[in-house]
Parts: sequence; C-alpha cells; structure tokens
Amino acid sequence: TNTAWAFAKLDLRAPGLFDAIARESKQRVGSFEPQGLANTAWAFATLNISDPRLFDAIACASEQRIGDFKPQNLSHTVRAFATLGISEPGLFVAIARASE
Repeated sequence: TNTAWAFAKLDLRAPGLFDAIARESKQRVGSFEPQGLANTAWAFATLNISDPRLFDAIACASEQRIGDFKPQNLSHTVRAFATLGISEPGLFVAIARASE
C-alpha cells in the first residue's frame, strides 16, 4: 500500500505495477489496517485506475473494520469510491453511521 500511495502522490502511472498491487491486494485486504485500505483506494482513485474486484474487496474489508477507521480514513475511502464512480451502498451506509 505504501508503494501505491507513493506513486499516486507523485502522479506516476505504472500500469504493470498497479496490476501487480491489485492482484496481491485482493488476496490480502483482510489483513490490511484501516489506513492501508484507505490509502490503497485513494492511490488507485488518484491515478484513475479502476479495478472493480479490488474495490469490492476493499469495500468488504472496510465494512468489517469500519469501527477502527479514523475520520481521515473514512474520508479518503469514500472519496476514492466516489471519484471512480463505484457504488457500494453497504460501505457508504457504514461510513455514514461511523461518522455520526
């Protein structure tokens, strides 16, 4: 997740690298901390890279751990999904509830 974040922060597009990150992340998002979930989603969205299966996995893992998210993690996650036009109603409801 740190690599994806760094490349996005520098606006560096590396399709092969992001394909590999997506492939590995889909298998491991269940072990990501909330910041890792948010940063991964943010990095992909910042570079306008949409991977529906990765975002499905991020949504599922995020919903399960939503109580552990800090406000900034919530903000980055919902912004990433919105930026890419990915609708995950369950995640959005969980984020809204966690923000109350």
